Amino acid sequence: MNIQRLFIANRGEIAVRIIRAAQSLGIHTIQAYSEADAAMLAVRMADEAVCIGPPKASDSYLNPEAVVQAAKDSGADAVHPGYGFLAETPDFVRTVEAAGMIFVGPSADTIARMGDKVSARQAAEAAGVPVVPGSDGRISDMDEAAALALRIGYPVMIKASAGGGGRGIRIAQTPEDLAREAPQARQEAQAVFGDGGIYIEKVISRPRHIEVQIMGDGTRAVHCFERECSLQRRRQKVWEEAPAFDLPEPTREAMCDAAVNMARAVNYRGAGTIEYLYDAVADEFFFIEMNTRIQVEHPVTEMITGLDLVALMLRIAGGEDLPLVQSDIQLRGHAIEVRLNAEDPLKKFMPFPGIVAALNLPDSGGIRVDHFLYEGYQIPPFYDSLIAKLIVHAPTRAQAIDKMTLALDTIEIGGLKTTLPLHKALARSADLRAGNIHTQWLEPWLEAGNLNVSAGGAS
Repeated sequence: MNIQRLFIANRGEIAVRIIRAAQSLGIHTIQAYSEADAAMLAVRMADEAVCIGPPKASDSYLNPEAVVQAAKDSGADAVHPGYGFLAETPDFVRTVEAAGMIFVGPSADTIARMGDKVSARQAAEAAGVPVVPGSDGRISDMDEAAALALRIGYPVMIKASAGGGGRGIRIAQTPEDLAREAPQARQEAQAVFGDGGIYIEKVISRPRHIEVQIMGDGTRAVHCFERECSLQRRRQKVWEEAPAFDLPEPTREAMCDAAVNMARAVNYRGAGTIEYLYDAVADEFFFIEMNTRIQVEHPVTEMITGLDLVALMLRIAGGEDLPLVQSDIQLRGHAIEVRLNAEDPLKKFMPFPGIVAALNLPDSGGIRVDHFLYEGYQIPPFYDSLIAKLIVHAPTRAQAIDKMTLALDTIEIGGLKTTLPLHKALARSADLRAGNIHTQWLEPWLEAGNLNVSAGGAS
């Protein structure tokens, strides 16, 4: 193991998660924090902590010069980026490595290639992975866009080439929509990602979102089965499961094999995810993107496989070969994760940063809570509202939903408004239990008042 001192360039629950994995391997941990995060749980847990700047993310967690200098000054020999912030920024990787440290993740070239949605699509096609019908590259002008849209058929999706996390996406139902939305999509992409490139894909009606967890060492790769991520609000995942439900076994095998083929084709190193749209009616799946980092929902994969994905990332980054072959990874039972955010779902998900007045987290068999909370902790208002993830595991999906229902009724995070009412209502949904969901299911369900009726005003 070439990693002795690890710098954690992130915050919140993922920082806590990385610290636990690193300490299990005997690695000395150094936690980065902004001035707003001085009291963060990860700061208390780490062996050392270093302030990297003011509360504003652009001046701290998103400031590559400040992060790398702090890591170098602390004597770190490796940097783990977590997810978000600088995790998928190729220039950050190059700066870390130029400073003589290890980046815990894929190479800068791999991140750049897979971070551009057009080059990622081309890589998928080269690896024999099915892709959504659409443009072979970036759209150069409106005549090209209009001709392509007519050929593949409306509705079409206009996507930012450098987009991610559900951002930079617009839908055109007609040629008039396309003429209006495409220039706006370019402007938005330039403003948000610093890259105005766009491409076009056919809209798959009522798809499910299924992704495959992969792990590679730059030469070999394996999959850790798939996750169901179809419950989304504003294209952000809300409720995740592993494995995907009602997925024909040949389709599961094809999805997972395609993901491994793609990981090998790009010499992938570390943890990554191949994301697909799945048309359940036609039993077809299509590649949409690759996430070149650990993901928020990785715990459900850990629950069904028994693996520590973060520890594997650290071991591979430290120079070890992938210590697994595919037959070592067995699927056991069903796991569900819900994201608990400091938001009031009964008031249009208004952010609610406050003080944790009481904390009671379930800790029985098959229940896990990843969080960064303690009683008296002030949730800062400067960052993402995710404060905890509640994960359950059971032999079957029905039993996992039952266990999640019980866990949601047991957990207490006092002093805050959280998304607990949303998840309690979802756990009681007959459609969800029956698997009658897709990526466009949740928002109409919310607009129909199901949350208010089901939650009964609970907090």
